[in-house]
This record gives sequence, structure tokens and C-alpha cells, in this order.
Amino acid sequence: MKKAAATRLAILEKAFELIYAKGYQTTSIDDIIATTQVTKGAFYYHFKNKDEMGVSIINELLKPTLTGSFIAPLQNGGDPLSGIYQLMHNLLIENEFLKVEYGCPAANLTHEMTSWNADFNKALNELTEQWVKTMTDAIESGQAGGSVRRDVNARQVTLFVMAGYWGIRNFGKLEGSKEVYYAYLNELKHYLETLR
Repeated sequence: MKKAAATRLAILEKAFELIYAKGYQTTSIDDIIATTQVTKGAFYYHFKNKDEMGVSIINELLKPTLTGSFIAPLQNGGDPLSGIYQLMHNLLIENEFLKVEYGCPAANLTHEMTSWNADFNKALNELTEQWVKTMTDAIESGQAGGSVRRDVNARQVTLFVMAGYWGIRNFGKLEGSKEVYYAYLNELKHYLETLR
């Protein structure tokens, strides 16, 4: 990796860590510069402004990371209902990238930014729609294979599961503990079994 590309990546990674912990709007360019130890000139060489950097974090860091964690596990062709449960269990209990005290980075940015920044809205919507499509496709494959009832509305199930995930992340953030996740996972398991 060339020096300029390495510097840009370092800025994105350090800025993400700050934003994930403190929030986007409360993290300043000066905070980012102090953490990355680059000059203001170097920052502005790579990004026009903070918002351009924020969208780059979504596109260049979050999308690849979340694709591996949120999307790939649903594309294995196995039983989708077991796959969805296992995915949620892994994201909530085992995933080391997602911190209970900070919640879900995509959800946090959605709450903070999408109502007033079209670029954030577009990037986060693309990420979310990819997850919706993948989970919906997995459920529909399960219907075709006989492991999910034919009368199930795959998109509705997907939105319900995702809404629960985003919501329970907020409860975890409030409590600062993964304990609350177990109630969600237990109820999710019961719900998914009703879809067979």
C-alpha cells in the first residue's frame, strides 16, 4: 500500500473508532487529527470535509466489515431460520468488532445523520438494503426448499428481525451489558420456529 493510501486508511480507521465511541456530531476534525497525528493539510488532502470522510467510513470500512459479518453468513444455502438465529447470536454475543456499550455503528449513524445528510442516507440505505435483500432471499430459498412455510412473507420477517436487532442493540447500550441480548435471542428462536 502506498503511503498516501495508508495515511488515508489510518485516518478512516482512527476516525471510525472515535465516532463509534463518541458519536459523529460530537467528534471534531481536530479530535480526528489529534488521534491520527496527521496534519490538517494531510486531512484535507484526503477529504474535502468531515462529511466526505464520514461517507468514506461507511463505504470503505463499514460495508466490507458488515458484509462479512451480516451478509455472508446468510449466503451459505443452509436452513435460513437456523442461519438467522445463529447470525443474530454471533452479532450480539460473539462479534468482537461490535461493542455492547456503543451499539451498532450503522444504526448509530442512521440515527445521527440520515435525517439531514443525503449522502449518509444513501450510503446507509444501500448497506441496509443489501442486508434486507440477502435475508429475504435466504428465507425465500427456505420456502422453495421446504424449511420455511409458504405463507410466510419473507420481507416482513426480515424487517421484523432487523428492527428487533437494532432495538436490542440500544437496550444493550443503555444497560452496558450483553445480558439483555439473551431475552431477545430466546424470543427470536421461538418466533423463527413458528415459521417452519
